[in-house]
Amino acid sequence: MSHDQRRILTGITTSGTPHLGNYVGAIRPAIAASRRADAESFYFLADYHALIKTGDPARVQQSTLEIAASWLACGLDPDTVHFYRQSDIPEIPELTWFLTCVTAKGLLNRAHAYKAAVDQNSAAGEDADAGITAGLYMYPVLMAADILIFNAHEVPVGRDQIQHIEMARDIGQRFNHLYGGDYFTLPEARIEENVATLPGTDGRKMSKSYDNTIPLWLPAKDLRKAILGIVTDSRAPGEAKDPDTSNIFAIYQAFADADETAAMRRAFADGIAWGEAKQALFERVDAELAPMRERYDALVAEPERIEKLLLDGARRVREIGVPLLRRLRNAVGIRPLDEIHGSARGEASRDRVTSSGSALPQLKSYREADGKFYFKLEAADGALLLQSRAFDAPKDAGRLSAALVEAGDDATAIAALLSQCVPDAASVLPTEAIIAALARLKADKLAKKTQKN
Repeated sequence: MSHDQRRILTGITTSGTPHLGNYVGAIRPAIAASRRADAESFYFLADYHALIKTGDPARVQQSTLEIAASWLACGLDPDTVHFYRQSDIPEIPELTWFLTCVTAKGLLNRAHAYKAAVDQNSAAGEDADAGITAGLYMYPVLMAADILIFNAHEVPVGRDQIQHIEMARDIGQRFNHLYGGDYFTLPEARIEENVATLPGTDGRKMSKSYDNTIPLWLPAKDLRKAILGIVTDSRAPGEAKDPDTSNIFAIYQAFADADETAAMRRAFADGIAWGEAKQALFERVDAELAPMRERYDALVAEPERIEKLLLDGARRVREIGVPLLRRLRNAVGIRPLDEIHGSARGEASRDRVTSSGSALPQLKSYREADGKFYFKLEAADGALLLQSRAFDAPKDAGRLSAALVEAGDDATAIAALLSQCVPDAASVLPTEAIIAALARLKADKLAKKTQKN
């Protein structure tokens, strides 16, 4: 990621069939954002979140296929964006626990979904927490981990999700404060100003939980039938109608341009019949969806193709998430025991000291259980400054680590090397501290060479 790019992240829970509300509120604006020259986009299928909402394993799997195919049919280009499944990123649940340990219970008590469930129980005379799982209660923390693991700058959401982004900011800011570092970028919610929460067929928010959705990929005949079933009031043809309280108008406005919307507003004032308004809505929605519907049908018929795309996407985003998790582990104290700060024993400790007796930074190379090769740069006090990505061969890791030391205090050369060592994550590293550490290592190397000669 270049320094002038902004990371944009969004996801959809895989607990149901995509509907018009998902398309207008999440899919369409997110894909439009992915085409920005200054954007690096992340799209994920939130299958962990789905477990909060459904206990049907087959539904979760089928929904994952349908939502993935929907994004691709709507124009997502997996070659230019990060497209992955939440459950393929093990760093997300690990980060969720780190964040859970710094999140105030009072913050979670104020979450809209939890409060609504409590209010519903109270109104029914039940215990306040009857039927409420810890998963529902902890939903905001998992969502914060989804966002913070990749240090997203913007999250396109519906208006009802703004609170979750604000909570992610609060949680990330608290972690940064408690552990004394700029570990997380604080995200911002981004909403299209002309798009409100889409109403369903009964006038309430379009939601699977209300069973009032209009599925996104209905055949044209069924789409028309669903739109004809939208609830309206009893005003007769010729009688002026209020567009600002109409479900028909709200959905139409979400698909129409400014001129079309203005024309429909005039038609409402002139007393358009509800049947005529519904027909106009169907024609406008179908005109946008029909070309994509054909692509969707073809994609759903090839699940193995989508699976390959998702696994490839997971591999790429983990190159961003793994280095950050290593840094966070160090921050919270989950560290190897042979790296206890202040140890004065052993060869490793002696290697930290220069001939003048002052402590040196360290550049360590090692092999993990996955068979891959890594290196890391530590400050003189043992703080982790840089954790490399995985390398297939030790010579590749060694070449880059040696080049970093040789670069010394050359900031331009170091920036170029960091983009090879930790692609996409270089922008969140403590660059000034890395340059200072490498400069000391190079100076010590030159001093030893001079003494030898």
